Amino acid sequence: MRSTRTTARPGRQALAPERRTADAGPAVEGTSNGHARRGSQTLLRGLDVIEVVAAGPVKLGHLATRLGLTRSTTHRLASALTDRRYLRFAPHSGYSLGPKLLELGFRVRDELDLPRVAAPHLEQLALLTEDAVHLGVLERGRVLYLDKVPGRRRINISSRIGELQPVTSTGLGKALILDFDEGVWLEFLRAERSETGRQSARRRRVEISQQEWLARMRGYVQAGYAYDLEENADQIRCVAAPIRDFAGCTIAAISVSSAAQYMSEHRMQALSKEVIGAAQRISAGLGWTGRQAAHSSRGDGAGGGARDNSPTPKTRGRGQSSGRRK
Repeated sequence: MRSTRTTARPGRQALAPERRTADAGPAVEGTSNGHARRGSQTLLRGLDVIEVVAAGPVKLGHLATRLGLTRSTTHRLASALTDRRYLRFAPHSGYSLGPKLLELGFRVRDELDLPRVAAPHLEQLALLTEDAVHLGVLERGRVLYLDKVPGRRRINISSRIGELQPVTSTGLGKALILDFDEGVWLEFLRAERSETGRQSARRRRVEISQQEWLARMRGYVQAGYAYDLEENADQIRCVAAPIRDFAGCTIAAISVSSAAQYMSEHRMQALSKEVIGAAQRISAGLGWTGRQAAHSSRGDGAGGGARDNSPTPKTRGRGQSSGRRK
């Protein structure tokens, strides 16, 4: 289209490439770079406007002061963003975020598929540790395994993608409920321990008292990770850490699992740093900025529908705020 406009207006002074003087080239290049710099500056200023307005509605004068710009420049930028629906304007309150940002936010959320974002980090963690790595979410009061990367050791971790496991005896499950309060922890614990028929199927070999389990959970909250110390399967231990979304809510967890002979206390402590680091990198890929939400454990996987994650779905509704650690 640019060449068409040039040929349609021959009266403009335009030099053919072969007729330009030796110093014409740099002058044209300098003009192009100048336009690019001005365009980039305008774009960055527009983004600055959005970031200031994101803190709350703001009037033109205050907005100009915050940006360090003149009122006329600020008005021009804000008006352009309002025309494109990135901002809204109200006479008494000033500028606020517009519906276009909400539309884009939902699109980004739809594109941030948890297994896809997590996959390279799971593979890297499995390569680093040589052990099996799992990704799981809460699903109707159980842990649903979304992904698994097998380890390189000659041991069999019998977990399978798509299966459900208990919450209170697995590392993944404990990591998923770290942000709930102790009342909800006990609901999970009592519900699972009352299902005596399931305990043999889970091959639980280590049964600890309720008091000791609570004490361990309190320690896990402080540390930011959780262990499975052969509580769910004989001679299998794991280290797990929560994954958070853009709002700081726990939506998933990852774990490294191996035979107890490879999981000394010293190694598990060392692994905790690697597992937390991988979980944080996945969280950053989902938009997490390092802050923890006040009500931070939603329990629904990215890209999925609403899930009831109460230990007894028939009697307790999903997402009751009273059950969340503050």
